[in-house]
Amino acid sequence: MPRRTRSLAAAGIAGVLLAGSAVTPAAAAPSPSGWGRPVVTDRTSPAEARRVDRVPTPDLDWYACYDYAECATVRLPLDYDRPNGATTEVALLRVKARDQQNRIGSLFLNPGGPGGSGTDIALAAPYFLSDSLLDRFDVVGVDPRGVAASEQVRCFPSVKDQTRAYAGLNVAFPWTRAEEQAYVASSEAVGRGCSTTGRPLSGAMSTAEVARDMDVLRRAVGDRKLTFLGFSYGSALGQYYANMFPDRFRALVIDGVLDPQAWVGRGKARGEVQEDRLRSAQGAYRALREIMTRCDAAGADACPLAAGDPMASFELVAQRLRAKPLVIEDPDLGSVTVSYADFVGATLGALYDPAGYAQVVGLTAELLVLTDPQAVTAARERARAAVLRLAAQARQQRAFDFPYDNSLETFLGVDCTDGYHPADADSWPARAARADRRDPYFGRLWAWATSPCARDTWTVRDEDAYTGPFDRRTGAPVLVVGNYWDPATNYRGAVSSARLLPNSRLLSSDSWGHTAYGTSACATGAIDAYLISGALPARGTVCTGDVQPFADPAPPATDRAERTKSALAGQVAPRRGEPKRLPPVVPPLPAVGTLTAR
Repeated sequence: MPRRTRSLAAAGIAGVLLAGSAVTPAAAAPSPSGWGRPVVTDRTSPAEARRVDRVPTPDLDWYACYDYAECATVRLPLDYDRPNGATTEVALLRVKARDQQNRIGSLFLNPGGPGGSGTDIALAAPYFLSDSLLDRFDVVGVDPRGVAASEQVRCFPSVKDQTRAYAGLNVAFPWTRAEEQAYVASSEAVGRGCSTTGRPLSGAMSTAEVARDMDVLRRAVGDRKLTFLGFSYGSALGQYYANMFPDRFRALVIDGVLDPQAWVGRGKARGEVQEDRLRSAQGAYRALREIMTRCDAAGADACPLAAGDPMASFELVAQRLRAKPLVIEDPDLGSVTVSYADFVGATLGALYDPAGYAQVVGLTAELLVLTDPQAVTAARERARAAVLRLAAQARQQRAFDFPYDNSLETFLGVDCTDGYHPADADSWPARAARADRRDPYFGRLWAWATSPCARDTWTVRDEDAYTGPFDRRTGAPVLVVGNYWDPATNYRGAVSSARLLPNSRLLSSDSWGHTAYGTSACATGAIDAYLISGALPARGTVCTGDVQPFADPAPPATDRAERTKSALAGQVAPRRGEPKRLPPVVPPLPAVGTLTAR
């Protein structure tokens, strides 16, 4: 049975209160030159400063890699309370600034996840970052501890053991009672594996540890202060850094924002699943309903579902698939099964792309035909061909047995170690059902993502995890970017995060897909201007995405990861002025492995 590793993830995080980590207030600390008037700011606490500052600045022995980049590895403390103790290897990649004479410094990137590869997004930077940033910054990506080219976390001694433990996770989310029981059993097996075999690294992957690594590496690249652009989960990392080291960055942008207090779970919220706090499903459902509303307004010529009630058609497909999965026989793919969970997972995956509305509508229309025994033959054949194309794509994305794929474990190593979660995995079926009643279709999907984090089975902890406060007055402003129709990082997370940070500015974007950079000249230009000069957009600025459902012929919706692979296949940097792609953001819950071919 193929293993489902990338179709489980989510959003939420932090763990045990960091002893002695309160940030000490400073008197009137001057802002960096050109960044406005001096303001009263908070400073890095003595305890946190002691942790990172006693680590010697690493000597980065860069070597040429990937034709136009440089790579390095460095060993950093596994536990910053024991700087001379055990270490873990961390990998970096940088693409040097085109204009070295006018170079500002280094721009650190994080693509999300948790578990996304920083070296991958840095290598892709010439394809999506504006030329103005590529001219002025060395772009640096760090693979967080446990991830990708860094020393990898492994929760099982072999692929065979991992495959057996993962067996119940091979669905987008469980729907039947039998699937729920198998999912709970596998969640418990993964929690136990990561709490035993995965140690000690699985207990040292908290967001706080990655923020500490980033501060040491900031020194290593020669920057007095950090410049950072974080997408999706990278917004959590950015907020951790801003609150742990409030006087150590010159510019910090978070795009696709997770509320850090919901990420952690504080007070009574400790016993909730993270989805109850973050409400990612609410964002996905709002986006789906808005697409169907615009479909209806556009008319049948622009949207095939507008011949009836678009939202009712979506629900009809859902009802039919809940009652009985669709099975299609194909000579090439064999037996292709489309379950209700597959339909919801594929819909969420399409919502991640600005042009994905066309796939949402198309898939719904095709399944409306295929699940109707009265549909005419010609329509059935057209719909069958379209669904089989999606199934073929899903099969290509699915993980295979070799080599060991730790992508789920990298997500859990952060999420479960950092955040507060319910104690018993057996409680997830009822909790997920409640989430689904609150936010239809997507509530169950998002809620199940963290079931391996149940505290009774995920027992490894990081005593130095950071749980707040998240309201520090930072020396430089934080630019908080929220997308109205983001299906993964609910727009309300950007609003609440901006309210938490006194020295922040909210940039809103009426755009589609996950995150906002690259969706319009307005959003991209505002982020670029702030990173280069510190110039903030005017308060209340709302950008509008270039792609709007049914407004123009839809560009093709494609998987971001596949776009990145394609872009990097030649390993040759693009020339100035070439069209830019969207950033290869790693969403908190990649919907792959759906539309199962068996």
